[in-house]
Amino acid sequence: MGIVSAQAAEQDQNMALFAPLSSLPLPEEKVKRLAQAVEGGRVIDLLFHLPERYQDRRNSNPREGEVATLPVRAHRVCPPRGPSQPWVVQCESPAGALDLIYFGRQRWLGAWLERHFPEGAERRVSGKMKLFRDRWQMDAPDYISPPDVIPGVQPVWPLVKGLGQKDVAKGMTAALGSLPVLPEWHGGALMDRRRWPSFDEALCLLQAPSEPPEDTPRDRLAYDELLAGQIAIGLVRRTVMRRPGRRLVGDGHLRQAALAAFGFPPTPAQVSALAEIDADLAAPTRMLRLLQGDVGAGKTLVALLAMLRAVEAGTQAALMAPTELLARQHLRTFQKLAGAAGVECVLLAGSVKGKERKRVLAGLADGSIPLVVGTHALIEEGVVFQDLGLVVVDEQHRFGVSQRLALTEKGTTDVLVMTATPIPRTLLLTQWGEMATSRLASRPAGRQPIVTRIISRDRREELTARLRAAFAQGHRAYWVVRAVEEGERHDNVAAETTFTELAAIFGDKVRLAHGAQKLDVREAALQDFAAGRAQLLVATTVVEVGVDVPEATIMIIEQAERFGLAALHQLRGRVGRGSAQSFCLLLPSAELNESEQRRLAVLRDTEDGFVIADADLEYRGGGDALGVRQAGHIGRRLVDPQRHGGLIKMAHKDAELLLQKDPGLSSPRGQAARLLLQIFGHDLTLAPLAAG
Repeated sequence: MGIVSAQAAEQDQNMALFAPLSSLPLPEEKVKRLAQAVEGGRVIDLLFHLPERYQDRRNSNPREGEVATLPVRAHRVCPPRGPSQPWVVQCESPAGALDLIYFGRQRWLGAWLERHFPEGAERRVSGKMKLFRDRWQMDAPDYISPPDVIPGVQPVWPLVKGLGQKDVAKGMTAALGSLPVLPEWHGGALMDRRRWPSFDEALCLLQAPSEPPEDTPRDRLAYDELLAGQIAIGLVRRTVMRRPGRRLVGDGHLRQAALAAFGFPPTPAQVSALAEIDADLAAPTRMLRLLQGDVGAGKTLVALLAMLRAVEAGTQAALMAPTELLARQHLRTFQKLAGAAGVECVLLAGSVKGKERKRVLAGLADGSIPLVVGTHALIEEGVVFQDLGLVVVDEQHRFGVSQRLALTEKGTTDVLVMTATPIPRTLLLTQWGEMATSRLASRPAGRQPIVTRIISRDRREELTARLRAAFAQGHRAYWVVRAVEEGERHDNVAAETTFTELAAIFGDKVRLAHGAQKLDVREAALQDFAAGRAQLLVATTVVEVGVDVPEATIMIIEQAERFGLAALHQLRGRVGRGSAQSFCLLLPSAELNESEQRRLAVLRDTEDGFVIADADLEYRGGGDALGVRQAGHIGRRLVDPQRHGGLIKMAHKDAELLLQKDPGLSSPRGQAARLLLQIFGHDLTLAPLAAG
């Protein structure tokens, strides 16, 4: 059977996994809510929506505060004795007298209780027990049987508003009932050694258990996810490395001119990273390298110097950023430094239109424009380069693998990916295993440590007084909040409201910047702040990257506990970019739990982004390695980075061995591995399947 027909057969056989959630026996509105909860629209997305805990209802011995399941005989239904009193269903149970308590004044409630608990009716009920005046009580039992069947062990799934546990259970029962028998993509020796169940058995053990599940089914699914990611990464690496490369070697004259305009020598870390990049550029194979660095470590300078090396070698270079805001920030730096070397650098983004766009496209096509900075516009079909030698992708976790590779199709290119978020060592293989890595840990000379403090929000008057004094000395400040408008939570601090309050105090010194604004409005606010026409910028996380104002020395972050540590570290990095002492002031909500206090203490006590990244991984999870998810645990919570860290290297080696033996994934195990890639949503077009 050919590869195409084999894939079609697999698709038909396993269609139930990839069927839409609308195929499940649920009302349309519940399907919409379910899609929100599982963060996807396929049946497999529901199957991967793992319970956050399990409720054991097998207990028939009532204890205060514990869930019990008991047979009861109904005596009578007693209506409320007053406006704030409940309905009471008096019953007899093996534990003695038991009252079932229902609050509600609706007319239908009494009729419903009479129907379900007629005198003498025998039922089984399940719920939390409590004692009141020596009588057992159960508030609104979770289950009544009949008509409901009471599970012995009940999964408790994460929900969204408008979705109940019984809705998820109904959909899950249908999804599990349609599970096909899948070929095994793991070796028999591994399955025996780990005592792992099959894929479908693991899902059933977790989603419909008869007793609280052991670790093995969860571990097996976590390894499935890790292996799928490692195979995808391996395919990407082979896709890039098998393409012919070329040597890019320059004489250094453009770099020298740019460094002279920069005015400072590179740090030792920058020199080391450039040496690694230069060695890759000079090799006959294609470069695929990750440049990871802490806030303010100088990644942009390294990227520009690498791009100038490509220009010295007679080719073009392009940098792709995830937002136009960040692209324009890079452009300003590049035009200053590359311009000093006589090299033109232009912008290509959605806002570049008309004659300027035609000029840019023509210059890229005929080679007269050697450097370009842009957004996704760079990978559009109509963008043609005469000779693209180097692509720099400012990753920021917002481009997937396919997007990273799309720009490389524009020429015989080397690839350098930058990330301003230090990556925990335990995730390097998972997220960036297809790349060699260079690390920038040191900060440029002349920058002082940033003083970080956690202060109470009731000290706002003291804070505004401090700002007034700072502004009188020419300093500038950021005031960052999470939301644009109120309404997300009753105590949420919103940018619009905060701007109004602070503008009433500081007048025309305040500007507002957030993602819901039109680009020109937001850009005008940022330009006013950068130029000193404004001294206080109220903003959301649009300032997390791409804003470089050396005069900004104060960063205030409201409700700081609601940000991830990595995001807080990035925001803090917006200050301390000049020679003056800078401060980061965290204003948490009134009540912090112990975990939130520990998280903020990590940020207060260290500026090491790699330490912070490890802590953020522990508290929040790592995001989606091969996609664009930035928060939450890897791939729908199947992998727990702390618990499954030891499986990462094992999956890496397993994937490498598989691809060495079967690079086309055409063997029986390779065919199963292709199904595994499909299950976890990886792009099969990256695989060299036709190579078999």
